[in-house]
Amino acid sequence: MPGLGEQKAATGVPALDDILGSGLNRGHMYLLEGEPGAGKTTLALQFLLDGVKAGEPTLYVTLSESADELRYVAASHGWDLTGFEIMELSTLEERHLLEKQYTVFDPADVELSDVISRLREHVERLKPKRIALDSLSEVKLLARDSLRFRREILVLKQYFISQGSTVLLLDDRVVGANEGEIQSLVHGVIRLERLSNEFGAERRRLSITKMRGSRYRGGFHDYRIETGGLAIFPRLVASEHRRPFVPMGLLSAIPNLDALLGGGLEQGTSTLVIGPAGTGKSTIVTTYALAAAARGTKAALYLFDENIGTLIARCNGLELPLQECLDSGAITAQQIDPAEMGPGEFIALVRGAVENEGVGVVVLDSLIGLLNAMPEEKMLMTQLHELLSYLNQMGVTTLMTLVQHGLVGPMKSPSDLSYLADTLLLLRYFEFQGEVRQALSVLKKRTGAHERTIREMTIAKGGLQVGAALHDFEGVLTGLPRYVGLNAPLMQQQEASNA
Repeated sequence: MPGLGEQKAATGVPALDDILGSGLNRGHMYLLEGEPGAGKTTLALQFLLDGVKAGEPTLYVTLSESADELRYVAASHGWDLTGFEIMELSTLEERHLLEKQYTVFDPADVELSDVISRLREHVERLKPKRIALDSLSEVKLLARDSLRFRREILVLKQYFISQGSTVLLLDDRVVGANEGEIQSLVHGVIRLERLSNEFGAERRRLSITKMRGSRYRGGFHDYRIETGGLAIFPRLVASEHRRPFVPMGLLSAIPNLDALLGGGLEQGTSTLVIGPAGTGKSTIVTTYALAAAARGTKAALYLFDENIGTLIARCNGLELPLQECLDSGAITAQQIDPAEMGPGEFIALVRGAVENEGVGVVVLDSLIGLLNAMPEEKMLMTQLHELLSYLNQMGVTTLMTLVQHGLVGPMKSPSDLSYLADTLLLLRYFEFQGEVRQALSVLKKRTGAHERTIREMTIAKGGLQVGAALHDFEGVLTGLPRYVGLNAPLMQQQEASNA
């Protein structure tokens, strides 16, 4: 039989259990710290409710909030607290009476001793397996000095361990003088943080700063407080996910485009389509999603810049059957608001589509929106690299778009993400005989050979059209090419012959 400390107590949040390696060791004391509003009370209630579900006696000790206030919080999540006991240790009224009654002893000394005594009585009677003590800020005020505060917590720790109770100590981190003193006494520390952005919803993240005797997933994990409790999104570690697959090519059903790419795109690779606004980046990635759906592979589109209605209207104008695929479920499309969704939540959304819905093609349109969802460029690079590594190892074909600044001539990207992609498609405008035309080329393909040519591209009814190589032009990528051939441009010849 494993010792008490080796047994695990679920936290009531499966994602947090995953981060902690199946939960908290039983019979230990843990610190749950965070500023007011970070979600400590909500998480503590989830922890206790999980104990109630398992048939364990539980106890919520509150020194600041009343039982009615706790029930109000629980009701907002649709929870019923009749399954466990709430012990109120409100001290304000008692402190006022003590100050009038005692003249020799410090009222704080008598009050703290009384609080500890009443707490022990409840524990002796109830024998709880799980306890939440809210909050340490009140105990700090009663202790008056750090030495006594540390001594009382140490005594409580030994007592709770002897009772076999798993304890969560909630701390608001508003009393700076004693901050950190408790961390050396507890077995683990879970920190909840709120991050304020200049625009958009505030971000919340969780980290494990200490977990004695247990392996856990370090770093920051995004979370959101929803109706029903905390929704935590564990940090993605790509090396933990790998699915065996037989590599298969993804053709676009456009012969010249597939020829340009040396036979199409490979499964388990990522492709970045880069170019100025309006060159057809979204049309290209949508074309591949439609081709995958036609072959029975489910695709998911994540739109950061364009709304779904505009995308459907544009596809209808090009006679592309996107609406049919959306109606059948062969393709799913979701509009992402970077001001409301953090990067961790978005990555969890993609993971759910891949692991639970069988998505084999993922489209990110565009990376500028993903960039805006993350406050630092370094964070973007790291998280995007981890996401792409995960998708590649799961056998998913990923297509991304990135807009460049400018229309013709030298182009600039907001961030150099080209090294992350296995395949790089470059789109350019160029001018010829008073018309603005479009060119397409492949600059990189890690998984095989590809054409080095530049081909003209048009978007019309029926979708994307890719012409022959522009052998008779020089300087197409500059936007101002020089025509050195003897014949008319090939796509003009094709249009004349089809007329």
